[in-house]
This record gives sequence, C-alpha cells and structure tokens, in this order.
Amino acid sequence: MNTLIEPKILKGFRDFLPPAEIARRNLIEKIEAFFRSYGFLPIDTPALEYAEILLGKGGGDTEKQIYRFKDHGDRDVALRFDLTVPLARFLAAHMHELTFPFKRYHIAKVWRGENTQRGRYREFTQCDFDTIGSDSAACDFEILHVMWNTLPAIAGGKIIIHLNHRGVFNSFLSRLGVLDKSVEILRTVDKLAKIGKDETLNLLAQAVGEKSGKEILDYIEISGSFEETLTAMTAAAGAGPETERLRQIYLSMVDAGITENVVLNPSITRGLDYYTGIVYESFLAELPDIGSICSGGRYDNLVGLYSRESLPGNGTSIGIDRLIAGMDALGRLDSAKSYAQIAIACVNEGSSGAYQALANKLRKSGIPCEVFLKEEKLTSQFQTAEKKGIQWLIIPDSEKPLGGQLTLRDLSKRENREGIKIEEIIAGFVK
Repeated sequence: MNTLIEPKILKGFRDFLPPAEIARRNLIEKIEAFFRSYGFLPIDTPALEYAEILLGKGGGDTEKQIYRFKDHGDRDVALRFDLTVPLARFLAAHMHELTFPFKRYHIAKVWRGENTQRGRYREFTQCDFDTIGSDSAACDFEILHVMWNTLPAIAGGKIIIHLNHRGVFNSFLSRLGVLDKSVEILRTVDKLAKIGKDETLNLLAQAVGEKSGKEILDYIEISGSFEETLTAMTAAAGAGPETERLRQIYLSMVDAGITENVVLNPSITRGLDYYTGIVYESFLAELPDIGSICSGGRYDNLVGLYSRESLPGNGTSIGIDRLIAGMDALGRLDSAKSYAQIAIACVNEGSSGAYQALANKLRKSGIPCEVFLKEEKLTSQFQTAEKKGIQWLIIPDSEKPLGGQLTLRDLSKRENREGIKIEEIIAGFVK
C-alpha cells in the first residue's frame, strides 16, 4: 500500500481559500486603480535573482532572512526579499528604454525567512509604487499624497502617516560627532516601537556612550505640530537643504489640504541602508500595534550599485497582508464567497449550451453569472447557491430554456418571481 504524503505547508506560508483570496484581489484592484490614476505604470521582475544582485545593499538582517541557495547550474541565487532592489537592477538594465521621470508600480510576492507574527509572514505580497529620476520636493510630496489619498479609501478608516528626513538625522549625528556609527544608530532607533525607550537607550549607550545616547533619544522624542517639530529638529541639527525640503513638503501639504493625520516624527528612520532622504511610515489609527502598513522613502544612490549612471528615486510599499490582518481585526474586510451575483439552475443537463447563452447575456451586461452543471433537485441547488454566497438563482423553463419564461428566486427571502424575461433581470441589476 502506498504511503500518502502529508499535505503540510511550511511555517510562514499560506493557502488562500476563495473568500480570503477574493478579499485580497478586491483590495489589490482598488490599489491598482489609485496607482494608475496618478500615472504609475506596471512592471514585473523575476522572483529569483542572482544573490549578489539582492545582497548588494540590503543591510541590516537581510542576509540572515534571505532565501538563498545554489540552483541546478551551481549558480548562487536567491528569492527577492523586497521589490525595491530588483527595481534598481531593472532600471540599470533598461535605462535607455524608459522615459524619465519613470513612475512604476509593482504588486508581487516576496520572501523573507523571519519570525512570523500577526500580519507578518515569510511569503507575502508587496504593493510598491516609485518615481525614478526626480530629486524634487514635488516628487516627495506626490508619494505622500498617493499614500494619504489611497490608504484611507482602501482601509476604510483613519490612517496616520509619519515622515522624517534621514539627512536631517545624519546632520544631527554629525554635530554629535557620531556620524561614523550612523548605520548602527539608525537600526537601533528603528526598533524603538518594538523594544521600548529603556532598551533603545541601553543599545545607543553601548554604541556611542551614555551622554550621546541620551541626546539621540531626546532628539527622536521631539514632538508637537509639524511646524513645531521642524523648528526643534532644525535647532538640533542645523538648517540646511534637508530641513528646507521638509519645509517645502509642508507648504505643499497646506496647499493641497492634507495636513491632517500627517506627523513629522524624528524617530522614523527605516532600518535599511539605501534610504537617503525622506522616509515614510503609516499606521491604522485604531490598531497601531500591528505596525506600519505602508512605508518607504527616498533612495537616491541605489541604482548606482548596478550602473555608472545614478538615478534619484522615491517610493513606498503597501504591505497588503498586514493591512488585511488589521482590517480583519477591525471587521472591515469584505467576506464575499463568490464573484457571481447570480446563478442559473440546471433543470436539464442537455440544455447546458442554452444556459451558457443566457448567462452570457448577463456577463456582457457586467453581471457575473455562474451556470450550475449538474441536474438535481432544486432544493439542493438552492443550498449550493447559498453556500457559495450567491443570492439570486434563475430557474429556466425545462422545455424552452432560451425562449421560455424564467423564474428568478431571491434565496435570502425565499421568494420567487415567475414569468420573467432575461432582459428584465438584466435591467433590475444594471442601474
């Protein structure tokens, strides 16, 4: 007797049943519509890249988290851990085929071998959008505007967006004389929300001494209105092009009427090395502990790793899985079981062609319709439709499925409307 293989799945990886996948696809479609409305264009890149491409400037724990192995040709390869580094390789390879500034979006799976928790998996989907070839306050502001416009619309609630400028923080570290420790400091500060103030201070003290550690902690705890925070940051770090960039972005926020729910936060640094300017993180106001649902920033030097030409870039990524986990916890996730709003019962398997012809009239009018394939008792077909989440069932005439009268059953009310034509059904759905 053959031994059956256990249908198990790796930790941090998931199957998606139709209701969960429908919810994901619906969210992604909404996100894509927003990206396109701003003029962003879709691209795609391979899931598998040469390891040297992905590890060129990952920094932090990237090398520990990456899925890396030798392929059948003994090549050193790895699964992409984000969509930004592959974008840099893509730009270097296709620079002369693109028109700049180049605005792209990329929605695809990525893989990281990290600890799993609520909303965080080892295989997950990122929804990236970036503008490449513009180092302007207008570009930085547009990325912020996309976040401000898109996230509340898809999440169905209040979103708080935090932003900062890595350059201002580096100027502050330079004044303290600890700029050479900036990478370690940035990674420590990035963990503040996870490890707390005391542990952050302890790690900073180990890196730069207790006095400088306290000054750094005081700096990242600056708070107040956007203008008040910017004034305090400027006093600590000194005025320069970086603080002026923040001021320009704030003026654009005022002009566009989006100052509400945008916070200037000196503690937002983003741990990856490739960020060089503005950085963003955004949170569900009612569920901040789930972490940032959309984050990113400016990375002006990234493309230079793969090309002698360097292109400025800015972009963020929506973590769709974390967003879904948050929306589900808040009861805001769609729970549809089927795309079909209506189905056609099978009263004679020999009439399947006619049933599909009826269904196609509905589909051409923009009404998803499923045709039941098996002839069985109507009560059984009612139950099947209800299990699928379909509210309406068309019962064709057994003798004249196309030319005869139809019965439309509302399964939620257990009511029939008899002697109705397909055109009347379409008119009732299309309004």
